[in-house]
Amino acid sequence: MTPPPPSVHEIQSPSSPPYALPSHLSTAERLCHATGVLLFLSGLVHLGVFAVDGGPWEGPVSWRKPVTFGLSFGLTLVAITWVTSYLRLAPRPRTALLAVLAADCVVEVAGITLQAWRGVPSHLDMETPFDTAVSMTLAVGGGVLVAVLTLFAVASFRHRPTGPAGMALAVRSGFAILLVALASGAAMIARGVVLTRTGHQEAAYHSTAPLKPLHGVSLHAVLVLPALAWLLSRTPWSEPVRRRILWTATGLYATAVLATAVWATLTY
Repeated sequence: MTPPPPSVHEIQSPSSPPYALPSHLSTAERLCHATGVLLFLSGLVHLGVFAVDGGPWEGPVSWRKPVTFGLSFGLTLVAITWVTSYLRLAPRPRTALLAVLAADCVVEVAGITLQAWRGVPSHLDMETPFDTAVSMTLAVGGGVLVAVLTLFAVASFRHRPTGPAGMALAVRSGFAILLVALASGAAMIARGVVLTRTGHQEAAYHSTAPLKPLHGVSLHAVLVLPALAWLLSRTPWSEPVRRRILWTATGLYATAVLATAVWATLTY
């Protein structure tokens, strides 16, 4: 049987502490981190724009969307770049997937930001040919996002991730919960498109509300749980104690996801 490829942490300098953050980032990783930071800063800038310009926070046309999408996509890109360094994935496929993910994140945030400045909805807007093109581009970009992140999730379960005690559990649980976020996001887009195509534009804008909490809560488990595992590895606590803490945190996170799923089901 062919052994799995090593993770980034298994091929770093022998002088580096076990499972330390990689001391030498690849060019692709540096670009992804830089892109993620810029997207995050874009969200913060638009939070400032909202504070000055005002207007509604909720609704299909508001500064909320470039704020939340900029912050969320930026954080997610940085998180995925870091977390995938624990996957037993060959460098070339990982680099290619990260490049696609970074480009997709930029397209998504740029399209949403553009429409916010134009004062029109970014998603499910078929009023003009240009708005339709933007809306469909964002929908296709969402599909690309689902495909890339699903491939990373599959890789995390195909071969056990490396890392300190509990990291494999954290990475796999994070990706499993992330798949819930992807599914809920796809459901929002699919239902909205159907309502829009059948002439129920206003209903389409409001149809996403029940799934937003589920989508938001489940989206960042892939950062929170591995980050907790990494922080616990820096403590003097024994491995069994750290594992118990991580199992508890995973259970609590899964409970929160389940609660928002129940709420979405009851209000959908």
